[in-house]
This record gives sequence, structure tokens and C-alpha cells, in this order.
Amino acid sequence: MKRKAYLAALVMCMALAVNGCGNNKSEADSSDAQAAEQEADTLSSKTDSEGNTRLVSVDSVEKYVTIADYKGITLDNTVQEVTDTDIDNRVAENLQNKSETVNDADAVIQNGDTATINFVGTKDGEAFEGGTANNYDLVIGSGTMIPGFEEGIVGMKKGETKDVTVTFPESYRNSDLAGQEAVFQITVQSFKRPPELTDDWVTANTDYQNTDEYKESVRSELEQENQEQAENSLRSTAWNTVYTNSEVVEYPEEDVNDAVETFKKQAEAYAKQADMELEDFVESQGVSMDDFEAQCQQYAQAKVKQNLIIQGIMDAEGMTLDDKECLAIQDQLVEQYASGDLAALIDTYGQVAVDETIGLMRVEDFIIANANYDQTAGEDAEAADTEEGQTTDEAGEEQTAAGETEEEKQDTANDGADSEKADSNADAQDTNTEDSSQEGAE
Repeated sequence: MKRKAYLAALVMCMALAVNGCGNNKSEADSSDAQAAEQEADTLSSKTDSEGNTRLVSVDSVEKYVTIADYKGITLDNTVQEVTDTDIDNRVAENLQNKSETVNDADAVIQNGDTATINFVGTKDGEAFEGGTANNYDLVIGSGTMIPGFEEGIVGMKKGETKDVTVTFPESYRNSDLAGQEAVFQITVQSFKRPPELTDDWVTANTDYQNTDEYKESVRSELEQENQEQAENSLRSTAWNTVYTNSEVVEYPEEDVNDAVETFKKQAEAYAKQADMELEDFVESQGVSMDDFEAQCQQYAQAKVKQNLIIQGIMDAEGMTLDDKECLAIQDQLVEQYASGDLAALIDTYGQVAVDETIGLMRVEDFIIANANYDQTAGEDAEAADTEEGQTTDEAGEEQTAAGETEEEKQDTANDGADSEKADSNADAQDTNTEDSSQEGAE
């Protein structure tokens, strides 16, 4: 995990159940996050006088938070229909992933091929920043590059070098290049081509006998994905609606202090992994210590707000973290994490994080079960979900590694830090997205 990604991972993977680290993180990133959580999670669960586990230190949350209506809210549970175009696009993606290198010396690049190229961009004979890349993989016809770039590669052969003249769009973000003509010297290193979809290919590469069976399997796969996406959106909207509309009157000092301590300990754990002192580590991320302290408070208040709401709803509805419904959710987490048993799950993520995840899932289930459903409000609900999710993120809503499973089920906000690409393509992607030829897709 590169040093510059540590702080982003820290912010995105803090100990809470609302979001959880993104599925697209690398295994190394995930290990880093888990190790930090193990070091940071030194807090013990809170209990009431009857021995029931609680998420907050106070016996009653009424004076601390005004909880928004959570019964009878209107939600949308529409599942997006799978179209023939969706199927064709997924099939094309699958075939693209099965592309094979073209070794025929006389073969030329065509749309749909993936070309590995080197290129150097110049304007008025001078190379410009961000216009050069080596071993860059480009799907021809994808529209990734500015108009004219990919079209100029069509018909080229392996080993061929060619000058392609293009004009940057007037709206290009780099004003020095906007509307300007440039020349890219492009060399084809190699190229791959996806196979054609035939009965023979299906039989040889899948568990199906012909293209019709294969496309039907793709339809089923997409329908399952759409069902899961609808469920995730439903859970996200349910929680964010209540969270956003609830108001904290007073923050319990003990809980805020505990949350600040958790945030700082995780930062210290990441700094330790980077072999740095905390202050040096934070500043290496372009964040001042004053801003870091502000982030600690922001995080803590969001964590406490969430826990106050969850605990308040559980208290009002006679739920506890030890009732049969919560125990069922606990078993579900153990199964989904393939952790073997509860002890392994707690050892990895900490008791507090697991408790918070279970509490959130329990409350979400209750909100959804008691909601009204408007099947015609799909677009409005989706827009509201996005806005509310962003509001929650901006408030510093916490996330926990135990919440990775929650994310898989709920996806209540944005994913965690993006996975890193191979260095050669990552460098080219960075330069071209910001300064060179990918503007066309944007």
C-alpha cells in the first residue's frame, strides 16, 4: 500500500458499520486496515444494569438526541429490469477479458482490440506534461482518449510507429491545450483480440452448451446483481433518511472521548506501519495537525450520533444486542466473513465494531419492515439516496471493517479507497486523465 493512500484508507475504514471498506481494495490494503483496527480497538463494550450490551455510555438517549420518524417513511424498492443491451454489454465485457494476443505479423488493429502502446505527445514540436506513457493498455473504440487518438491506431500493426494528429476539445481542463492541435507519436507494442461469441467458444470456455444458454445465464447474473443493488439502495436510503433528519442535542462526553481515542489510535497504527511518527505521517498526507484534530472531532461526533440513534430506536422498540434477531445477524456476519466463528470475527475487527455493525443492521431491518413503499419513486429515491449518502459521508460517518459485510449487504455510502493499478498503467492513467488524452471519455 503506497504511503499516500494510508490516510484515505484510514478515513474510509474507521471503526463503524455504516459503510465499510470498499470491495475493490487490494488484499494488502485490507490487511493494513485490519491490522490498524486490531491495534486501535482497545475499548470494551458498554453494558446496562441488567447486563445488556449498549452502544453508548448513557442509560437514556432522550436528552442527547432527537430521533427523526423511523416508522412509516416512504421508500422505493424497485428492481431495475435487465435489458438485451445490458446482456450484450456484459457478454462483450466477458469476451474482452478472454482476449488473446494476436501474433500474426500481418494482422492490424481493429475496434475492440486491446493495444499496448507507447506514446509521446507534442505541441509545436515540444513534449507537454502528461502526454507521454509507456506500455499503456487501451481498448480501441472505448472512447477513453480524445477524439482522433484511438481512431488513428486502427489499422496499425505490431511494432509500427505512427504520428497521429489530434485537436484537444475547447473544454479541455488544461487551458494550455484546450482547442490546440497536438501530435502523438504512437508505437504499438502488441495487441489482443476478444474471441467471437459462438457455440464452440461457449462449450469450450463455459458450463453451457450454446450461446442462448450462455446469454440466459448472463441475464440471471444481472438480475441477481440488480436485486442486490436494489436491496443495498433500500438499506442505504432507510438509514440515511433517519440519520440525516435526526439532531443531536448534546454529545455524551465519554463517548466522544472514546471515539477520538479510536480515531487517533488507528492513525498511530497506520503511522507505525509506515515507520513514521504520527505528526510526520499526518503531514505527509498533506494534512495539518490542526486539521487532523478537527477530523478527530468530526469523526467522533458522527460516530456518537449514529450510536445514539441506533440505541434510541432499540430502546424504544424493546430490542437488545443480545436478542434472537441480533444473534441471527451475528451468525450471518460470521458466515459472510468466512471467519469460522464469532471469536475470529471479534479478534479481527474488535468487539465494539462488531456490536455497532449488528446494531445498525438490526435497526435498518426494523425501518425497512415498517416503511411504506412507492414503486413509482425510483428516480427520486435514488437521487435522495445519493444526496443523503454524501451528507452522511461529509459528516464523517464512521465505517468499520466489520462493516465490509455491511457494505456488501447495504452499500450505505461510497466505497472505500480505490484499488491501485499496475505501475505502468497507473502512471499513464494519472497523466492522461489529468493532462493528456482521456478527456474524450469525460
